[in-house]
Amino acid sequence: MVGVEVGVDRNNDPGVAPAEAPAAEASEGAATPHGYIKKGDKEKLRHRLRRIEGQVRGLQRMVDEEAYCVDVLTQVASVVSALEKVGTLVLKDHVEHCVRESIEGGDRQKADEKVEELTAAVERFLRV
Repeated sequence: MVGVEVGVDRNNDPGVAPAEAPAAEASEGAATPHGYIKKGDKEKLRHRLRRIEGQVRGLQRMVDEEAYCVDVLTQVASVVSALEKVGTLVLKDHVEHCVRESIEGGDRQKADEKVEELTAAVERFLRV
C-alpha cells in the first residue's frame, strides 16, 4: 500500500498544520515508516481541515460580534464533530496500514507493540 507522509507539508499549505510525528523506534539501520495516510484520504483530510479552519474563523467572528451564546455553542459542537471525523479517518488509516503491516510482518513483539500503541491512541481519541 503506497502512502503519503504526514507531518511534512510538502505543498507548504497554510490551511493544514503539520502533525507531530511520533518518535521512531526503528532498529538500527532499518527505517520504519511512520505517519502514512493513503493519498485519497489525505486529500479528504486536507479538505475537512480547511473547512474546520473556516468554521473556527466563523466562531471567532461570532465571539467578536457577541453572538447569542446558544448559537456559539452550536457552532462549537459542529467543529468538535468535524474534528472527530478527521480523527476517525486517521485512526482508520492507522489500523489499515501501520497495525496491519506489523501483524502481517510476523514479528510478534512488533505486532504487540503496535496493538498497545493502537489501544493508547484509541483511549486518547475517546477522551476528545
